[in-house]
Amino acid sequence: MDPVDLQLGNKNLWSCLVRLLSKDPEWLNAKMKFFLPNTDLDSRNETLDPEQRVILQLNKLHVQGSATWQSFIHCVCMQLEVPLELEVLLLSTFGCDDGFTSQLGAEGKSLPESQLHQGLKRPHQSCGSSPRRKQCRKQQLVSRRKGLEVLHRQRRRLGWPRRVSPPIWLHGDFSREGSAEGAGSTIQVSALPSRLFQGHPMSSVLKETQGGDQFGELAKKYLQLLRTSAQQRYGSRIPGSGQSHAFHQVYVPPILRRATASLDTQEGAIMGDLKVEDGTDVSISDLFNTRVNKGPRVTVLLGKAGMGKTTLAHRLCQKWAEGHLDCFQALFLFEFRQLNLITRFLTLSQLLFDLYLSPESDPDAVFQYLEKNADQVLLIFDGLDEALQPMGPDGPGSVLTLFSRLCRGTLLPGCRVMATSRPGKLPACLPAEAAMVYMLGFDGPRVEEYVNHFFSAQPLQEGALAELQTNGRLRSLCAVPALCQVACLCLHHLLPDHAPGQSVALLPTMTQLYMQMVLALSPRGHLPTTSLLDLGEVALRGLETGKVIFYAKDIAPPLIAFGATHSLLTSFCVRTGPGHQQTGYAFTHVSLQEFLAALHLMASPKVDKDTLTQHVTLHSRWVQRTKARLDLSDHLPTFLAGLASCTCRPFLSHLAQGNEDCVGTKQAAVVQVLKKLATRKLTGPKVVELCHCVNETQEPELASLTAQSLPYQLPFHNFPLTCTDLATLTNILEHREAPIHLDFDGCPLEPHCPEALVGCGQIENLSFKSRKCGDAFAEALSRSLPTMGRLQMLGLAGSKITARGISHLVKALPLCPQLEEVSFRDNQLSDQVVLNIVEVLPHLPRLRKLDLSGNSVCVSTLLCLARVAVTCPTIRTLQARKADLIFLLSPPTETTAELQRAPDLQESDGQRKGAQSRSLTLRLQKCQLQVHDAETLIALLQEGPHLEEVDLSGNQLEDEGCRLMAEAASQLHITRKLDLSDNGLSLAGVHCVLRAVSACWTLAELHISLQHKTVVFMFAQEPEEQEGPQERAAFLDSLMLQMPSELPLSSRRMRLTHCGLQAKHLEQLCKALGGSCHLGHLHLDFSGNALGDEGATRLAQLLPGLGALQSLNLSENSLSLDAVLGLARCFSTLQWLFHLDISFESQHILLRGDKTGRDIWTTGSSPDFPAGAEFLGFRRRCIPRSLRLSECPLEPPSLTHLCATLKECPGPLELQLSCEFLSDQSLETLLDCLPRLPQLSLLQLSQTGLSPKSPFLLANTLSLCPRVKKVDLRSLHHATLHFRSNEEQEGVCCGFTGCSLSQEHVESLCRLLSKCKDLSQVDLSANLLGDSGLRCLLECLPQVPISGSLDLSHNSVSQESALYLVETLPSCPRVREASVNLGSEQSFRIHFSKEDQAGKTLRLSECSFRPEHVSRLATGLSQSLQLTELTLTQCCLDQEQLAILLSLVGRPAGLFSLRVQEPWADRAGILSLLEVCAQASGSVTEISISKTQQQLCVQLEFPRQEENPVALRWDPAPGTPRLAHCDLGTHHSLLVGQLMETCARLQQLSLSQVNLWEDNDDSSLLLQNLLLSLSQLKTFRYADKTFTQAPLQLCPALTPPVIPSPGLRGLSVSPCGQKPQVALEMIFRGTQL
Repeated sequence: MDPVDLQLGNKNLWSCLVRLLSKDPEWLNAKMKFFLPNTDLDSRNETLDPEQRVILQLNKLHVQGSATWQSFIHCVCMQLEVPLELEVLLLSTFGCDDGFTSQLGAEGKSLPESQLHQGLKRPHQSCGSSPRRKQCRKQQLVSRRKGLEVLHRQRRRLGWPRRVSPPIWLHGDFSREGSAEGAGSTIQVSALPSRLFQGHPMSSVLKETQGGDQFGELAKKYLQLLRTSAQQRYGSRIPGSGQSHAFHQVYVPPILRRATASLDTQEGAIMGDLKVEDGTDVSISDLFNTRVNKGPRVTVLLGKAGMGKTTLAHRLCQKWAEGHLDCFQALFLFEFRQLNLITRFLTLSQLLFDLYLSPESDPDAVFQYLEKNADQVLLIFDGLDEALQPMGPDGPGSVLTLFSRLCRGTLLPGCRVMATSRPGKLPACLPAEAAMVYMLGFDGPRVEEYVNHFFSAQPLQEGALAELQTNGRLRSLCAVPALCQVACLCLHHLLPDHAPGQSVALLPTMTQLYMQMVLALSPRGHLPTTSLLDLGEVALRGLETGKVIFYAKDIAPPLIAFGATHSLLTSFCVRTGPGHQQTGYAFTHVSLQEFLAALHLMASPKVDKDTLTQHVTLHSRWVQRTKARLDLSDHLPTFLAGLASCTCRPFLSHLAQGNEDCVGTKQAAVVQVLKKLATRKLTGPKVVELCHCVNETQEPELASLTAQSLPYQLPFHNFPLTCTDLATLTNILEHREAPIHLDFDGCPLEPHCPEALVGCGQIENLSFKSRKCGDAFAEALSRSLPTMGRLQMLGLAGSKITARGISHLVKALPLCPQLEEVSFRDNQLSDQVVLNIVEVLPHLPRLRKLDLSGNSVCVSTLLCLARVAVTCPTIRTLQARKADLIFLLSPPTETTAELQRAPDLQESDGQRKGAQSRSLTLRLQKCQLQVHDAETLIALLQEGPHLEEVDLSGNQLEDEGCRLMAEAASQLHITRKLDLSDNGLSLAGVHCVLRAVSACWTLAELHISLQHKTVVFMFAQEPEEQEGPQERAAFLDSLMLQMPSELPLSSRRMRLTHCGLQAKHLEQLCKALGGSCHLGHLHLDFSGNALGDEGATRLAQLLPGLGALQSLNLSENSLSLDAVLGLARCFSTLQWLFHLDISFESQHILLRGDKTGRDIWTTGSSPDFPAGAEFLGFRRRCIPRSLRLSECPLEPPSLTHLCATLKECPGPLELQLSCEFLSDQSLETLLDCLPRLPQLSLLQLSQTGLSPKSPFLLANTLSLCPRVKKVDLRSLHHATLHFRSNEEQEGVCCGFTGCSLSQEHVESLCRLLSKCKDLSQVDLSANLLGDSGLRCLLECLPQVPISGSLDLSHNSVSQESALYLVETLPSCPRVREASVNLGSEQSFRIHFSKEDQAGKTLRLSECSFRPEHVSRLATGLSQSLQLTELTLTQCCLDQEQLAILLSLVGRPAGLFSLRVQEPWADRAGILSLLEVCAQASGSVTEISISKTQQQLCVQLEFPRQEENPVALRWDPAPGTPRLAHCDLGTHHSLLVGQLMETCARLQQLSLSQVNLWEDNDDSSLLLQNLLLSLSQLKTFRYADKTFTQAPLQLCPALTPPVIPSPGLRGLSVSPCGQKPQVALEMIFRGTQL
């Protein structure tokens, strides 16, 4: 090829490009698939000449736009063997469209018209028609060539390759997380298992319906079109030049396990623990078991990133396209990451046809066919965890709503739906019966199988397997399929050039694994530093914005070419509607995007240390439903930590072009952040993330700090853990000295996970709770247990372990003598296995607890265990209840210590000394024990130790057995509880039990409920251990004058509930209970019986004889309203009664005394006190009594009767009433009775509906009852009246909020309020006053004597109310301050003073004044002479309206301050603001402008006083500029004149953050000369956060001139002569005055 010919024109250049690409059609086809993912490379163009086919393909590339074309040209230059001269011309010529379009037209002449793209135009003339033009063009090419040759050499130094064989991503989420459809990826898979989808009745692709379907032919064409499209998208890919086909055929299915947890459809969370079955893998065919039509039609694949979810989805599409899945006629695959881009309304047909594939004709007929055959349609949704929630619940047309309706069967009923998702909280749209399948990645055999398929050569296979065998860390990383592929790629690159065993040093961490992958992608060892960092910047920008899909406008063409060349980017078609599609780009996997972003952060000079450390965070693995967008930076902190390793410094220094110091600083910063995180309290997922980060750094000091900072108890709950996670945790714990507790609850674990804990001597407690743990897990655990020297607690609960797995653990337990607790709960162990475990107890001398619950144990075995518990000195508790079986033991040393603590026991107790050395708790619940078993137990327990608790509930003892146990209770030495519930006790047996326990002094509580089958005895200490009567009498004498709260209490609780007791039983019961009164306070509970009114009356007569009760419960006894109200008399007859709580409808009635027990001696059992003694000691404080009456019809007669009854009640009294609705008559009756209840301190009507008249009745009470100090009515449902005591003299507060008060109520309410003399506060907020009501209220305001505040917020008022408030101020002399906010705050408050206020303040915010309001506002301000300060905040006043307002406000005399805060204040120039101030009708005395606060303040003085014109023309000292000589222009000259007239009396000028140069120096010049003319100016302040020369330019205005230094904070100058002193204060660098 002649170099001169290459430079003569585009024609030769075009021909060279065509000939070059014709040599490698496969490479061009691969690039066509990358840049045009939907291009159909069919055989129709096979008949064309190769060069013509290349021209057609180039046509398609060029019409995509300049960005795509330039990226393609860069790929040509980077990958193909292009001569230097041709490469320079390609980069210079084809970077623009004109020359290329012309050349296409010239070459297109030889093609048929139909083969030319419609968008191309033919040239009108040749580009080389003129010799002069040719010469100019040649000179331009020579010049351009020289420049581009330099650029070309530089790019060669950066590592541009000549030819690269891009690796192919095979596994994991490389398609979904890097692309929207995966069309640009090159996944090739092997055949599915032969038994896939067998047994379905539909075996053909298309089945004609009976009678002939008129849509059959259309549907057949569409279904065939679907298969063709799927074959193009997910079928065989076009390999790159020189690429091995072995890379395309590697597929090893990951482990699939079915999850047994159910889904909560309300919360969208998995209920309970996500338990994955152990032992049996779920095959892919089991995902769609079509043999059982009743099975779930929704399947969810759960798996972490990189487990192969998207790969499996693509594989299903591929195999369906090849005809393997004959059970489905149609298959659709959608990805939520792409569906999230859809914002418009969608129907199902639009989702299927517009966003996936459109039929050739009649889509309605095709859709009807799909609906008719819905059971043969499969829809796959990839990335369910990435679905964005709709704006509202089930938003119409949203993609998630369509997905929900598909899952629930309301849309396309009968279809199959499969979704893939990461573990965590799933959307609530999933049905509860959805099948959950967990993807667990690779185990050892699968990793070996993958390696064998990946490496075609036998030596490479053996070398790779040997490296994995010696490198345990790398082997654990390969459990993730995506990392397994990366590891194989790195080994493929390293094995030929390195000695065996080098992977331990070269691939120790995941970060260095990716680093070696990048080096493997770099041809000939050249690392393209600049392109790699630029692509990392794109990756980081995407992570920060939650973006994984990029378009051509987002990535520069050279970077697209670089990413395509090195297989770092994939391409795909993004569809957003019919006919709307474009090519999208994404990184091949989100983890690669994170790694490149980490490289950019660590090596780019654009990123400083502070920006870097912001990305070093820990992300929880729990998915939060409140996240607004997807969090894509899961591994970014891990990669940053890995790059902080010293091993990575040479690599990073090379990327940073030798700036090793900068790299070292960043690495140290990352390590420092990790040190801070290591000392914080973290959740389980974040602890795992921290361990990964620390392990990646390979810093022993950091690992030691992290290990020492971990909490003593480290829980891991409900998130998946891999063997890699446990291995990383073990590596960190090796640096810990203190023990640690590890709790794995609900965490899916693989069977070989316990092997990662081998040799971890820091573990003290280790527990597992997961259905995944089986015999294989137990066998692996048995090999790890003996290596844990500190292990004290072992738990293996809720597993599928059997006798085979237990046998391994039983053999390992004697090798762990330090164990103190062992748990085998819920493992379904048999009797013999349980006995085998119990035999291990002698070999575990320090064991304290053995839990064998959830294991089948027969009655005979249980009786043997009970006898062992009584005789064995180390057992303290035996608990058996159905499946529960727990032993609690004490070591022999503890028993010896207990014996040593009792050397002074009496000689008579010597025989029981050994038995009393321990106490035994025996719980034999629901064990089918009978009467003869009770006799045996009594005989056995009498000879045994002290019994803390005996629980025999749920057996068959009946009356006789219960009587025997009750009589023996005092001899069995029970110290806490005896439970005989559910043993068939009858009403006749209750009397026997009561008589039996009357002599038991240790009884503290007895609860009998025949309806609920409850019989429980609670015991206290032995009587001899308590104080005797004489000691207690002396003790009471010593406490005569103490406070009641300091007195000791003792009580006995007798609960006879739901026993069918009637009035005739009360006298006999009270006699039986009378013997318990002398033991202390007695709590009686007779609830749930049948006492009735007669029983309540009789009981009220018997109560004084029972002594000092603490409480009496009479609930659910069918009492009438009269009987309930009659109980109020007990306030005057029972001195211990302080609280009476009655809920009539629910029949809740409770009489309670004071909680402190201050009435302990108010009965006959207490010593006699002299008269008035209660006021000296125990009645020193006045305790209020309370009556709470709810759910009761409060009619006037009932209220009158109640108030008459309460009249005799001692005070103070709190009355709380509640009913559904209280009529006006009832409310009037209640309020009329208030003066007759002087002891009343509080009246409350809660949750009671009141009529609209109630506010007026309550307001009238203020004048009728002077004791009322506060009335509060809210929403006509809650009313509270507080009463003052005689000595209180506070103002009255009145509040009627949310009472629907309108204009018609204002006058009446004000009339009633005006009768109150000491009214302090009134709250009328949240009503319906409106503008008219508020106007009426303001008119009546002078007659209402309010001395505090008036709140009118949230009354739906507008600007009219604000304007009327301004107009009303002159008639309200006591108003001192008012504030109105008509924005979201909706506040309207007025504050008063007790006397007339001279100065008033008004604040108006967000009032949105219109131009017609300005004049009215000005009029009101002019009339309100006492208003001295007005603040307008965001009231929509522009500069023109503000100027009008200032010009219209006029007063006879006085000062007026106006403060305006508007958004335009920070944008307006100083000249325009001064021009506004110049329009004021009064004399401006102060001006303050603050742009940071968006505020303009002006103080006016009325009337305006004209100054002497001569004084305005003051001639400064010689050498200073005169005003007349300033070239300010006509407009500015007029402005200066207005300012000198209006601001002649200006005394203070303040400018904050004002740029004096913003008006082309006019501002500073005008201000400089204005200062010369202001004779009364005393203070000038200028503040700016940046130092400028503007303040220095003002200095010539002073006499003498002074030039301040840059650090000057203030300047004060005193001119000579008759001028007053002028102070100029300049504050720089943000300093505030």
